[in-house]
Amino acid sequence: MDVSHILDNLNDDQRNAVTSEKQHLLVLAGAGSGKTRVLVHKIAWEVEALGRNPSSIMAVTFTNKAANEMRSRIEELLQSPMLDSWVGTFHGLSHKLLKRFHKEAGLSSGFTILDSDDQLRIIKRISKDLSLDEANWPARQSQWQINTWKDDGYRSKDVDEKGDFYTETVNKIYKEYEELCIRDDLVDFGELLLKSYEVLLNSPSVKGFFQTRFKSILIDEFQDTNTIQYKWLREIASKKANVTAVGDDDQSIYGWRGAKVEHVNSFTDDYKNTEIVRLEQNYRSTNVILNAANALIDNNKDRLGKNLWTEKLEGEQIILYQAYNEQDEARFVADVLKDWMSKGGAYEETAVLYRSNAQSRALEEALLRVSIPYRIYGGLRFYERLEIKNAIAYLKIIFNNKDNPSFERSISNPTRGVGEKTLGKIRQAAKKFNISYIKASAKLIDEGSIGGRGGAGLKDYLEFIIGCKQFIEENTLSELMELIIKESGLYAYHAKEAGEKGKTRTENLEELITATKNFEQSIKDEKTNVEIAESYLDVISLDSGDRQASEHDDAAQLMTMHSAKGLEFKLVLLTGLEESLFPHGRSMESASQLEEERRLCYVAITRAMEKLYITHAESRRLHGTDTFNPPSRFLREIPKDLIDEIRPRAQTNIPYNRKGFNETKMEFEEEIGIALGQKVKHKKFGEGIVLNYEGSGDSARVQVNFDESGTKWLVMAYANLEKLQ
Repeated sequence: MDVSHILDNLNDDQRNAVTSEKQHLLVLAGAGSGKTRVLVHKIAWEVEALGRNPSSIMAVTFTNKAANEMRSRIEELLQSPMLDSWVGTFHGLSHKLLKRFHKEAGLSSGFTILDSDDQLRIIKRISKDLSLDEANWPARQSQWQINTWKDDGYRSKDVDEKGDFYTETVNKIYKEYEELCIRDDLVDFGELLLKSYEVLLNSPSVKGFFQTRFKSILIDEFQDTNTIQYKWLREIASKKANVTAVGDDDQSIYGWRGAKVEHVNSFTDDYKNTEIVRLEQNYRSTNVILNAANALIDNNKDRLGKNLWTEKLEGEQIILYQAYNEQDEARFVADVLKDWMSKGGAYEETAVLYRSNAQSRALEEALLRVSIPYRIYGGLRFYERLEIKNAIAYLKIIFNNKDNPSFERSISNPTRGVGEKTLGKIRQAAKKFNISYIKASAKLIDEGSIGGRGGAGLKDYLEFIIGCKQFIEENTLSELMELIIKESGLYAYHAKEAGEKGKTRTENLEELITATKNFEQSIKDEKTNVEIAESYLDVISLDSGDRQASEHDDAAQLMTMHSAKGLEFKLVLLTGLEESLFPHGRSMESASQLEEERRLCYVAITRAMEKLYITHAESRRLHGTDTFNPPSRFLREIPKDLIDEIRPRAQTNIPYNRKGFNETKMEFEEEIGIALGQKVKHKKFGEGIVLNYEGSGDSARVQVNFDESGTKWLVMAYANLEKLQ
């Protein structure tokens, strides 16, 4: 059989990966190097050239979209359907396993899969049965912790409580939740993987079935596997099976979600006699863009290493723009997009990337101002976000007592004991007396018709709204907004949401304070505080209309850097490259988190095909506070000959001079004799890693993250740091 067509249009490295005869293969697939092509062609090669039955091949990926695309492309290459194939996501294949072996898993054949909302409702009910106050033990936080334990392979009996009250309490919820799910035949998403892993581990017959059946196992996006997924794979694969892992340790950006980049590094230890094939030819970007990405990521330690290159033209230099503030930055972004369009480009070929969701507000306002259509990729516009709508609902009810929808939203966020039963009474009274919900609430409280916790919560709410109305008479809109967000309990309420979601919501609430400050400063006429607040409500009501471009419109894409992974655009604007913003302030005290931030920057840079702009601001009002952060260290790590600074930087009191970023860095390292990432030892604080530096001469300081003592700023002249290997 002629199988040469399978190798058509593959480069040498891709061909080597597809035809490799090694039992175990690790394909390090750089950005834009054609990893899906290699996966698809390798499966086709095994079927046609090696004579494997398609049903003896398992291919695992992370999203249904990727799995469907992979299956479709395999069938197209083979010119036949993949019958009884095991090509799917971790969760999809685990579900398939549990359906087939439900008895061994202790399930009925018709077990129910819980979605996230159903799981949350059950956890809320259990918490209530355990007499746990939602304010102190938010169900979302417990849900996140339980799912994290499952991702790490822990049952409630495996959790090490260490005498910690928080862990003990949430583990009680976990134990009750486990028992309920067993009793009611329920399986949540985390349970799909954990239970199928346990079946493989504890049932020799099930394990034997899979290890006998699957001769070849291929894993896509290997750098994103978490603990339980990797354990699951180890149990599925027999000692004789061929295992191919395709991924990129330089694009591992989901550590906060449980992904372990260490799995890439340990693959060659766990699977002996592994061949490593590097896919380094990039089909997406220009050489300038790739050289910048290579230089940046080379600053990370313990990577397996590769160097992207392309046969494309050298390309234009990267444009670096230092803005005065975030509004100047947003105006610059709008100008670049307008210019791109005027030269024959399309908005849909462009993307504006940012580290934090809160950054989108200033960008959105600038694009709306000049009528540039845009779409928030994978997210909501600023004023459509849940936490923002909650805060604005308070503002609306303060100035319009007849706004019943805003009353219902604000009274319920945060929860204050006013449940559906109490709301029902309020609605009935409002209808009976033809008055607003807020007047009906006051009437019922005066009559004593609502008591208990609901009555107390409602009374506190009404007093707060009256107090806010009085507050604005003597204070500014932004001060009122800060009062609403902090004193209503809204900030604390959203801060308790688990993981990254809670942090994002609170950052957006802080950014809402910034929005009101900026609005105040934009008012030219003499207006009272009340008039300014009412004008603001009018403006955002209009802005909140259907202004986001529809899916099929030609529109610029706005998105976080995390959302951009896997996408590509002819023009990319990478915004907000300042210390504490990117790299994010939360990453500063951990060398591993800092490296993940650098990988995120690498991913962002390699989204650009033709043109890359990078911006940073001298000052930025973000999360309600004015900051004056220096340019990101990532800028110093890009060779200066690749960068064109299109505007001289204004003189500011930041520890960088007018020279190129790398020149400044080199001068510092030559003068001080130490570099970012250097491991050092201090007589008092022990061993640590240099994270940052500022100043020069006798006043030069370094930021060091010590293993035992945490992060310290030290004056180099007195620190007596010993450099370690």
